[in-house]
Amino acid sequence: MAAVCTAFGLPMMFVDMFSRRTHPYLAVLIYLVLPFVAAGGVVLIVLGVVWERRRRKRRPGMVVPPLPQVDLNRPAHQIVVAGVLTTVMIIVVLLSVTGYQAYHFTESVKFCGLVCHKVMKPEYTAHQYSPHARVTCTQCHVGPGANWFVRSKITGAYQVYAVLADKYPRPIPTPVKNLRPAQDTCEQCHWPAKFFGAQQKTFSHYLADEQNSPWQIQMLLKIGGGDPAVGAPTGIHWHMNIKNDIYYAASDEQREVIPLVRVVDPQGHVTEYLSTEQPLSPEQLAKAPMRRMDCVDCHNRPSHIFRPPDRAVEEAFETGRIDRTLPYLKREAMRLLAQDYPSEAQAQAAILKGLAAFYQAEYPELYRDRAVAIQQATAELQRLYSRNVFPEMRADWRVHPNHLGHLNAEGCFRCHDGLHKSRDGKVLTKDCNACHTILAQGPPEEVAQARLEAQPFRHPTDVGMDVTELKCSECHTGTSGL
Repeated sequence: MAAVCTAFGLPMMFVDMFSRRTHPYLAVLIYLVLPFVAAGGVVLIVLGVVWERRRRKRRPGMVVPPLPQVDLNRPAHQIVVAGVLTTVMIIVVLLSVTGYQAYHFTESVKFCGLVCHKVMKPEYTAHQYSPHARVTCTQCHVGPGANWFVRSKITGAYQVYAVLADKYPRPIPTPVKNLRPAQDTCEQCHWPAKFFGAQQKTFSHYLADEQNSPWQIQMLLKIGGGDPAVGAPTGIHWHMNIKNDIYYAASDEQREVIPLVRVVDPQGHVTEYLSTEQPLSPEQLAKAPMRRMDCVDCHNRPSHIFRPPDRAVEEAFETGRIDRTLPYLKREAMRLLAQDYPSEAQAQAAILKGLAAFYQAEYPELYRDRAVAIQQATAELQRLYSRNVFPEMRADWRVHPNHLGHLNAEGCFRCHDGLHKSRDGKVLTKDCNACHTILAQGPPEEVAQARLEAQPFRHPTDVGMDVTELKCSECHTGTSGL
C-alpha cells in the first residue's frame, strides 16, 4: 500500500504542481486519498512487526529475531544509517509538501465548489460571476485564526457525511447560522468607519413593452459611515454599530420578518422599536434571541447573487449582450426564465424553442430577417438561466432574496416600514430620502438634459394609485415589467 501509493502519488504531485489547471477530483486523489492510504500502509507495517514479535514470543520454539544493533565504527553500518536518515529526510520533505498542498487545496474555491459539484453548483456558479469572484470561500466563511479553522473542519466533516449519505437539504438553507461575524471578515477590506459622503449612481431599467423602452433613475446614495472621533456617523452605514449598537430579533429562520429592533446609544440608553404589524407578547419579547446587526444583514448576497429575471435581462440589455430592438424581448425573456422546469436540460430546451416560436408566430418577417439576433438572444437567455436558476437544487432568486435595497425583496422595509414604534412614540423612518435622493428620472434623453435636483419618485407607468404607499416587492417579484 505504501509503495504503490507513493509510486503513483509522487509523479502526479509534481505534474499538478507545475501545471496551470488541475481537475479537482485529481487533486483530492493526490493530496488527500493517496497520502492517507500510504500512511495507512506504514501503520500496518509497524503493527505487523509488533504483532509478529508478540506471536513468536507466545509460541515455544519460535525464534524471536534480536533488535538491530548499530555500530557506527563499522563502515557498512555507517552507510545503512546514512541511507535511513536520507530516506527519512526525503519522506519528511515530501510529507511537508503534500500537507502544504493539501491545506491550500482544501482552502481553495475549487475544493469548496467543484468537489461536491451537484450540491454546491448554485453557490459556486453565482460566486464566479459576483463582485467577489477573486475572494476565496474561506476568506468569508472561515477567516483568519486557528479557532475558526478548526470549527470549519469539524463542520465540514458532517457536510461530507451529508453528501455521501444524500442527506443534504435542497436548497442549501440561508442565512448560514454559524457564519463568522462580518467584523472579522468583511471589514478586513471594507471599513465602515472610513466611509464618508454620498455616491451618484444611475440605475437603468427597461419596460416590458414592444420597444423595451429604457427608463433611468439617477440617484444620490447616502453611503455615510464615519468615525465618531472625526465626524458624526450618518447615512446608510450608520447602521454598522459605529456609534450606536443595533440589535434585532427575527421571528423566522430566514430573517425576513423582524418584529423587534433595539438601539443602544453610547451612554447605554436602550430604545426598542416594536412592529405594530407583527407584535410580540411580553413573554415572546423576553425570549426573543437578539442578533447584533452586521454587514450581511443587508449585504446578504455579496458573493452568491441569484439575479431575478427582470434584472438579469436588463443587465444584458445594458451591456449589449441582447439586441434590445427585438420587440417584446424583455417580456418574453422573463416569461421563459421564470417558468418552473424539472431540470436545467429541459429549461435550456424550452428556452431554445420558446423564443423562436414567439417571433415565428407573432413576427414572421422579423423572424426571417433577424434570425441571427434571435439566436444570439436565445443563447444569452440560456446562459442567464444557467447562472441564476438551479432546478435540481431548487435554488433561485425566490428562495435566496437579496436584501440590498428593496425592489424585489423586503430588504430595507423589514425594519423601515413605518410600523416599528418605540414606547415613547418614535418611529423607524420610511422616508426614502433618509438613504437616497432621486435627482432625475425618465427616458435616457430626458435624464441627460434634466436639472439635477431632489424630486419625488415617479413610477414609469401609471398604475392608478400612489405606489409610495406600498412596498416595491408587493408588485416586483423578479418578473415585473415596470
